[in-house]
Amino acid sequence: MSLETEQINELHWLMEMLHTIDVGLVVLDRQYNIQIWNGFMENHSGMLPREVKGKELFSLFDEIPKDWFKRKAESVFLLKNKAFTIWEQRPYLFKFQNYRPITGSADYMYQNTTFIPLMSATGLVTHLCLLIYDVTDNATNKQDLECVNNELAILSQTDGLTQLFNRSHWESCLQSEFKRWCRSRSPSSLVILDIDHFKNVNDNYGHPVGDDVIRHLSGIIKKHVRETDISGRYGGEEFVVLLADTPLENAQIFCERLRKEVAQSIVTHNDIELSYTISLGVAEVDLSIKTYEAWIECADSALYRSKENGRNKVTLHPKQA
Repeated sequence: MSLETEQINELHWLMEMLHTIDVGLVVLDRQYNIQIWNGFMENHSGMLPREVKGKELFSLFDEIPKDWFKRKAESVFLLKNKAFTIWEQRPYLFKFQNYRPITGSADYMYQNTTFIPLMSATGLVTHLCLLIYDVTDNATNKQDLECVNNELAILSQTDGLTQLFNRSHWESCLQSEFKRWCRSRSPSSLVILDIDHFKNVNDNYGHPVGDDVIRHLSGIIKKHVRETDISGRYGGEEFVVLLADTPLENAQIFCERLRKEVAQSIVTHNDIELSYTISLGVAEVDLSIKTYEAWIECADSALYRSKENGRNKVTLHPKQA
């Protein structure tokens, strides 16, 4: 075999490889006209090489941001260095449909793109090569993992029965709020409440009914709190609500509104209907309170006085009242 034949064969093999590799390959000239369009691009765009050759990239693919792409490309032409874009920055360069069954959750193909300068024999960059990588599997797997991690993070902070924050999380929030108050002195109030005679509910109707009552109360709490408030389950039938940027008098209004709605409600479990009441204690953080634990004790002391004085009441921390 002659040297010329070997070179022709090698060139043929090279062109065949570039056409069939599972990576998009596009070559553009300085005017962004398409010069090479391999099989990957043909298969995903539905456009044959002869249909796109010599045509401007942006006239065929209007999803490509023209100004952004030119800035990216011109730096490659001028600096003679590669450039990259990844799917986290821009999900795709070419808006190709995702057809792979394993990654069917994605509507479009996620892509990483490499910009490569192509130099002539004189050392000038005359063309730009784009390598388009299908990274849909990696992208969707990462997104799914992030979604699962976010769900786990929420679950780790949430009480299973009420879907309010669990004690570990709301206590951490309370600690942070107390530190913030030490710096800003912005008013904040803590509410502790529990269900009156809850033991009788469990004894007379059973724990499933008791759980329904707890869920019912948590639903009312969610209805009344603001997005900036922190509501959680202390334990058993006891709850807390941290009212940020709320002075004592406004916290009392919140508690009365909550108490009245609970007292007027009916809980239904199968053929059982029952009503219940709650008692509440409120404490606004002030200079007499030295720790967030002491803040809890003040609100708890006010709740205890509500219980002592007949229940179904709102009591303010004695020193503040």
